[in-house]
Amino acid sequence: MFGAPPDIQTEVFARMPDRFRDPNRESAWTRARGGGPMHSFLEGPAFDRAGNFYCVDLAHGRIFQISPDREWHLFAEYEGKPNGLKIHRDGRIFVADAQHGILCFDPATGARQTILDSYEGAPLAGPNDLCFADNGDLYFTDPGHSGQSDLSGRVFRIRTDGSVDLLMHSLPYPNGLVLTPAQDALLVALTSSLQVSRMLLTSGSFRWRTFLQLSGGLAGPDGMAVDEASNIAVVHAGFGTVWLFSPIGEPLARVRSCTGIRTTNCTYDGHNLYITEAEEAAILVARMPTPGRLMFSHR
Repeated sequence: MFGAPPDIQTEVFARMPDRFRDPNRESAWTRARGGGPMHSFLEGPAFDRAGNFYCVDLAHGRIFQISPDREWHLFAEYEGKPNGLKIHRDGRIFVADAQHGILCFDPATGARQTILDSYEGAPLAGPNDLCFADNGDLYFTDPGHSGQSDLSGRVFRIRTDGSVDLLMHSLPYPNGLVLTPAQDALLVALTSSLQVSRMLLTSGSFRWRTFLQLSGGLAGPDGMAVDEASNIAVVHAGFGTVWLFSPIGEPLARVRSCTGIRTTNCTYDGHNLYITEAEEAAILVARMPTPGRLMFSHR
């Protein structure tokens, strides 16, 4: 359908230190996954205003802070399954946790607060990722154990007044999500069907359609990010790739992992795109042609 887009190379920005790696470590998440012990599974990259880089370890309930001089610090460790991570304008750290729901951490003390763990009297199925709108509304995916044989994945919005909207349902594992710069549409990665859906937020009704269809790899689309030109970076987990698409879905570039194939999520800092790679527990970086759009944390 399209010719192969040009490659953009990556390099390792930071590697998880050996003191945080235990290849024989197990958890409820690793046992449920069925793949044996794991040293970690990195996800959820985000920068704060001081230039600290945060990411989570889904496998072992850890949140790491990497300082501007690339030193790793254990910010939090708890019995949970942290996945997506975003930082509020006021500095609070929000986490989509598959076990506990939407959490919030105090950046100074690490104190944890539950923002939302149920909807209409029933527990959330298992949140995965989240993103802030420019007005402070929080969008998050709730895939649980959904997939192509279990179309039960959902997408929610928590408004700044605390009210909660169910925006999308009957989805095959909704994963990463991002708003367009105009804030008029929400893009959601559907990992199990290798799709990215696009939902208009201005129509007055919650309707969505398939925007992108990927192929190949051992998983599917995961985290996403947008740049100042409205181009969309889509991480292809199990393919060692981040695809860059134009606002109308034309492939512009392929960012190739220089290490493992378990690319999971991404975030911009200026022209640099930072990518979590779970197989080797590394943070990759690529120089992109257009700078990323500022996150809510920096607006």
